[in-house]
Amino acid sequence: MTPAVAAETVNVRLNTTAGTIELALDAKAAPKTTDNFVQYVKDGHYDGLVFHRVIKGFMVQGGGYDAKYAQRTTRKPIENEAKNGLKNTRGTIAMARTGDPHSASSQFFINHGDNGFLDYPGQDGWGYAVFGKVTSGMDVLDKIAEAPTGNTPPFGRDVPVTQVVITSAEVISEE
Repeated sequence: MTPAVAAETVNVRLNTTAGTIELALDAKAAPKTTDNFVQYVKDGHYDGLVFHRVIKGFMVQGGGYDAKYAQRTTRKPIENEAKNGLKNTRGTIAMARTGDPHSASSQFFINHGDNGFLDYPGQDGWGYAVFGKVTSGMDVLDKIAEAPTGNTPPFGRDVPVTQVVITSAEVISEE
């Protein structure tokens, strides 16, 4: 299978209701994860989705639910690439998943703090695959992370009281 991304770095812009976050994705270290994320961006999958889980000092998570908290349909899950040497440090983006290490599809999180316990091998022998970092918009990440949260079904706690919506996501360059 030919990778969708030929570049070593893919730059993506997330336009949100809290501001703009730009990301540099590391296609060399995490080719499958980057290909997966970029295809979701190109498909418009992230447009209109919310950050549904926000924990200050830990992370902000999105990529799966719309403003009515309906889950958007995804493609099949991808292989976990957490063994790539990239670390879950402040400002890095990683794939969210269930307890199954190979269950990541479209949901992602941006680390608001240094989260070494999520690095390979993690607590389950796998960890969470980092595939890029914020290059612009750390102030926006902080703004999202500091937003008041509450209990909202179906998630329970850690849901922003005022929704933060990804209005659009776009690939801005491939290098």
